[in-house]
This record gives sequence, C-alpha cells and structure tokens, in this order.
Amino acid sequence: MTALLRLMARRIAVLPIMILGITALVFFVMQLAPGDPAINALGESSSETAREAYREDAGLNDPLIVRYLTFLANLVQGNLGVTVPPASKVTTLIGSAFPLTVQLTIMGLLIAVVLSLTLGVTAALYRDRWPDQLIRVVSIAGIAVPSFWLAILLIQNFALGLGWLPTGGYVNINDSFTGWLGTMILPAISLGIPVAASLTRVVRTSMVEELDRDYVRTAIGSGLPRSVVVSRNVLRNALITPVTVLGLRVGYLIGGAVIIEVIFDLPGMGKLILNGVTNNDINLVQGVTLTVALAFVLVNIVVDMLYLLINPRIRTV
Repeated sequence: MTALLRLMARRIAVLPIMILGITALVFFVMQLAPGDPAINALGESSSETAREAYREDAGLNDPLIVRYLTFLANLVQGNLGVTVPPASKVTTLIGSAFPLTVQLTIMGLLIAVVLSLTLGVTAALYRDRWPDQLIRVVSIAGIAVPSFWLAILLIQNFALGLGWLPTGGYVNINDSFTGWLGTMILPAISLGIPVAASLTRVVRTSMVEELDRDYVRTAIGSGLPRSVVVSRNVLRNALITPVTVLGLRVGYLIGGAVIIEVIFDLPGMGKLILNGVTNNDINLVQGVTLTVALAFVLVNIVVDMLYLLINPRIRTV
C-alpha cells in the first residue's frame, strides 16, 4: 500500500507542472489569433483614441510575459475575462455549458465501455468462429465511421425518418428526465460508437493474450469452471491495457463532444467555442480551450490511478 500511495503522489506532484504548461500553450497560441481585441470590444465605428485607451486599460500594451503573468493571476482567482459585447463573464458561461458537455461525455463513455467489453470479451471467447468474425467486421466499420457522419445518419433515420427522437435541442434533466434522455441519446450514441469500435479490438486482443497464458490452462485443467476463471482472473488482468487506452480515448470523447453539440444544437462547450470563433472572441475561445484541456489532463490522472489499482505489478516500479 505504501508503494501504491507513493506512485499516486508522484502522479499528483506533476499535475501543477502539466497545468502550467497547458496555460502557457493556450495563452501564447491565442496571442497569434488575428484581429484586434479593441475593435472586437468597441466595434468598427470606434475611434483610434478610444481603442488605444481600451488597450491601455486592458493591459494589451504590456509585454507578452507580463500579460501572461496577469493571466495566471486572474486564472487563480477564477477570472477568465469577459466576452465581447454584450459582455458576460467567461467563467459564468463555461459554468453553465460545461456540465452538459460532461453529461454527454459520460454517456458516450458508458456506451463505449459497455459495448466494447461485451463485444470484445465475446469475440475472444469465440475466437476465429463466426461471432468473432462478425464482431471484427462491425468493429472495423465502426472505426471507419466519423462521429459527425454517424450523427447526421442517426438524425436522418431516427429523428426525421421515424420521428422517435428530436433532431436537436436540449431539455434540462430537472425539467424532464425523459425529455433530457431523448435529447441526449442520439448525441451519446454518435460519440460512443467510434470509441467502442476501436476499444473492442483492444479488449479482444488483450483477452486472447490472457486466455493463452499457462495459468488459465492450469486452472481449467484442475477442474475450475471456465466461466469462473474468466470472470475472476482473466478479465481483470486483461483490462489493464484497455484501461490505459481508454484514458486516451476520453480526450477524443471530450473533443468529439464539442462537434456533436454543434450538430445537435446543444448549449454546451461546442456552442460556446463556435460563438467565440465566429465573433473572434479571444477570451471565450481561450477559456473554453483551457477548460477542455485541463479536464482531459485530470481525467488521465484518474485513469492512471485506476491503472495502478488494477495492475499490482506496476506498484513495485
């Protein structure tokens, strides 16, 4: 347990360095964005005198490193600036949009995990037989399908064609659970299917490798039921690699959620960043990008923790 805690502390210790690197990358890249923040804030009809006064008040005339340090100081205080007129706090907008993106990401993740475990384990247990061949074809097709194309296909068939579900929009879960589920199920499927397809291949490969190990043959040969050996030993050992890969796929889910939200007109982070890019709103784009990047880092730290818990062998490293 002491070794496990030491490894966890090591992962957490590098977190501030990673966060600092992300803030620096996001800030300096956004400084290369075209456009004049003074014009965005005051409008095209503003005078040059007013624009220069705005730049001075906003610190835009300060050296780049001073502006970055000011940005960090504001970030520690939870201040990401305001949007272009009509001015709103970026943190307020992100606070209202981010929970929806988290909901969509979690739903997509659950769909991906359930499908990949079910299909991957089934394919491994029926290796080289027709269930394995069928799952292999389906998973390859799923990998080849972009999430945005799948989203459009689902809208055409289940929303416009059959009329079972809405084409877009959002219903708050507090207002109606069924309404919320109806607006979230198609986006979640669009997001989860490509991840499930790629993860199925990883689960199947990892299960096959584990099933071929000597301890499995020994346990089954000694009289233990195959189902018991698979559920208690093989599955847990085989999950080590998929859990590692899943941490990387979570980043795809978060990034993909931004695109899916735009397609289904969901008021999440995707809508915010689209508005920011359209209006050339540097503060908004910077805030959304930073939030998504930090969420990805934190999720991967959690996945590292799970990896340590699942794989006892790494605790001795």
